Amino acid sequence: MAVGMKRKRADEPTDIVAPLPQKVVKPSPKGPTSKETIPVPEDMGPQLQRIAASNRTPFEKKVWNLLCQIPRGSVSTYALLSAHLGSSPRAVGNALRRNPFAPEVPCHRVVATGGTLGGFKGKWPKDGEGITLDEKRRLLRGEGVKIDEKGRVLGTPWSGFV
Repeated sequence: MAVGMKRKRADEPTDIVAPLPQKVVKPSPKGPTSKETIPVPEDMGPQLQRIAASNRTPFEKKVWNLLCQIPRGSVSTYALLSAHLGSSPRAVGNALRRNPFAPEVPCHRVVATGGTLGGFKGKWPKDGEGITLDEKRRLLRGEGVKIDEKGRVLGTPWSGFV
C-alpha cells in the first residue's frame, strides 16, 4: 500500500481510496544567522574555538556547542538536547561519550529525564555506581546543583537553548 493512503475496510467499495491528511510541520528557527551570536557564558569562548577547530563530526560539534550554553549550576537532559537538535537522546549520549574536551565542555551537566545522573564518560553503572558517577556528582555539587538522597538532581532542567 502506498505511503499516506488510508486502508479500506472490507465493506467499503474497492475503487475509492482517500488520502490521509498530511502532517503539518511548523517551521522552527534553525539557529542564528551568520551575523548573530549564540549567548554563552564568557568563559566558554575558548571551548567553542576548540570545538570548531576539531576534526569531529558536525553532529558532535552541535551537541558540544549546546553544552556550552548550559549555565554553571544548571543541568539539562538528553531528551531536551535531542529535541532541540531533532535527534534522539541516544545519539546525544553517544556524542557526549566522545567529548574530548570534558569537563571544560560540560557534558556532566546533562542528566536523564527523571533526574538520575545517567552515564558519565561513556559508562553506565552496573554493580553500584562506580567512580565515574561519583566524579559527575562531585562536579555538579561543586557547581551548586542539588542532588537528593536517592541520587536524583533537584530542580527544573534548563532548556533555554538557542
